[in-house]
Amino acid sequence: MKVFKFGGASVNSVERIQQMARIVKEHHQQPLVIIVSAMGKTTNALEKVAEAFYAGKKDEALQLFNVIKQQHLTTAKYLLVTQFNACLAQLSDFFTEVEWLLHDKPVRGFDYYYDQVVCIGELLSTAIVSHYLAETGLANEWLDVRDIIRTDSHFRSANINWGYTTAKTLDAIEAQPGALYVTQGFIGATDENESTTLGREGSDYTAAIFANILDAESLTIWKDVEGVMSADPKAFPDAQFLAALSFNEVIEMAYYGAQVIHPKTIKPLQNKGIPLHVKCFLNSALPGTVISSKAVKNLPPIVVVKNNQVLLHLRSQDFSFIGEAAVSRLYTLFSELNIQPSLIQTGAISLQVCLDNRADKIEQLAAAASAVFDVQLEKELSLLTIRHYNAAILTAMTAGKEQVLVQQTKQTVQVLYK
Repeated sequence: MKVFKFGGASVNSVERIQQMARIVKEHHQQPLVIIVSAMGKTTNALEKVAEAFYAGKKDEALQLFNVIKQQHLTTAKYLLVTQFNACLAQLSDFFTEVEWLLHDKPVRGFDYYYDQVVCIGELLSTAIVSHYLAETGLANEWLDVRDIIRTDSHFRSANINWGYTTAKTLDAIEAQPGALYVTQGFIGATDENESTTLGREGSDYTAAIFANILDAESLTIWKDVEGVMSADPKAFPDAQFLAALSFNEVIEMAYYGAQVIHPKTIKPLQNKGIPLHVKCFLNSALPGTVISSKAVKNLPPIVVVKNNQVLLHLRSQDFSFIGEAAVSRLYTLFSELNIQPSLIQTGAISLQVCLDNRADKIEQLAAAASAVFDVQLEKELSLLTIRHYNAAILTAMTAGKEQVLVQQTKQTVQVLYK
């Protein structure tokens, strides 16, 4: 059994879906599970639908959703002939699922409605892909991943119930010759059958969950780049291709915000020694990057930049030292609010915490922390992380920037700047 994951860029046009089918055909000598993301920028568009709905702008939400509907219907019309009517019936069910919700009034938190709306992107894309594969002669079974992946109700970053998910996966998927399954990344469901999401870019994590449970030979993530690069090639044109990486290195990169692999993806693979291949969707003949347990030496500097950061300055209210109780309380708040800090620095009577600027979470954290600390916020910051840095690249990357905070170890340097 192999697991393939195709991201949104791999299915954002008729031509790319056709290319995806060619790749599947090339590798269909053994059982395959295919995880597919929402098409192109569909998730971003669905986020705007959820935001309009939650703001009480029902008509605007419906209009925005109608644009998404038409885009998917147009794609299906260009791709399908014999399978079109069956695909249309399936798409219509998903359209109705969202439209019913949009005619209601919000009575729960935003994150709940976000998940109910945004999850539809993956359902729409996989319906089209599954029917297209069937039309090209690749018989496959479409699975609603919400029937398989069970989560808690931490909407927008749900946690997996591994026991239930394992049993359902083994029941639904068999590694028989010729077996081909198509399902969604990024989403799951609670015990109450409410849709949940696993965090942005969570499709990689979904693929790793399936690979782990099915004891897959490998997981391949198909992207529109040559493989893993030393920096975002869109921002850094001289970024270097990395032919091999260790699980340890990639989990560090993911922790610091590299977008190439979802932070939770590595653990399920590392636990069972399943190699991860990052391959080029546009040229499947390229070798790509292999990520495994094997240590890799002499890596070049690896650069990650996270924009739109906030620095919380937390200071002891009575000039007492920052002790275990205060730090413990802060980490409890992180857990309760489902916040992952980007950087923490501790002083005698102060703490500084760098976070992604999610306004709702920041406000809740600042309000709760003010019971223990004096709190100040500093916004519109960027966080530079360099793994395997040297003096030359650190100087070049920080030239002309007003440094707010620096944290440095032998392997990694982080600079928060304006």
